Amino acid sequence: MAVDGKQKTLLQTVGVVVLMGGLAWASVPFYDWFCRVTGFGGTPNVATAAGDILDQTIKVRFDASKERGMPWEFKPVEREMTIRIGEQGLAFYEAYNPTSRPIAGQASYNVTPYEAGAFFSKIDCFCFEEQVLMPGERVMMPVSFFVDPGIVSDRDAKHTGHITLSYTFYEIDLPEETQAALDAKRDADASVN
Repeated sequence: MAVDGKQKTLLQTVGVVVLMGGLAWASVPFYDWFCRVTGFGGTPNVATAAGDILDQTIKVRFDASKERGMPWEFKPVEREMTIRIGEQGLAFYEAYNPTSRPIAGQASYNVTPYEAGAFFSKIDCFCFEEQVLMPGERVMMPVSFFVDPGIVSDRDAKHTGHITLSYTFYEIDLPEETQAALDAKRDADASVN
């Protein structure tokens, strides 16, 4: 079967569209991985424990925002703390669901100044998992972190006097198991009435 010029052009065009769609789909996870590995764009590292502790201190500021339409209330409990470089810090954010329905959320985060992103390491964080708040539920969500001592000798980051850790919460679909439990409860309530 011979392919004429129009069919060849059509096949090439479809191939380019499929290739570009695949690259666009893969770009988000690749960029996320790249930022986590390099600290590019203020993305902090994830660590298992703090290391050496220096006598130098640094201020860490905490910021909270929500995506447009996210009905939760979300704020840092403490706006700022001073810790020694290398020392493990613990901060809390408060979230409240004022609605009459369960809402799932996921937090994205970054660090400014961007040069400090490679030296800000989170040991444990509420942002590692999706969060589900029931109607009227209020929770305190911890983040455990440290600033790597390597910051004091880095050419670009050594003059950093403060770091801002920012979170933005956005609404996501309820996890399947939560939705299934809510559906089962609603069905059970309906059969009783």
